Amino acid sequence: MKPVVQVGNSGLTDSLVAELNSSLTRHELIKIKVHVGNRDLRDKTIDELSRITGAEIIQRVGNTASLFRPRMVDPGITLP
Repeated sequence: MKPVVQVGNSGLTDSLVAELNSSLTRHELIKIKVHVGNRDLRDKTIDELSRITGAEIIQRVGNTASLFRPRMVDPGITLP
């Protein structure tokens, strides 16, 4: 799975959050890459994106994270 959303030095913008929400609605499970200053800022950014979108962090490896948020109507992925 390739990253759908990439966070750059601009950080969390309204358009980035809108794109992330749109991607989660379409795909439910997505991968994001976060390219920001340092490790602490990267961790805070991933946690903040999860909180803002209501998505769960499924996996984290370095600057890449997988987020999951089931669709309200007709969910395609069911977790145990």
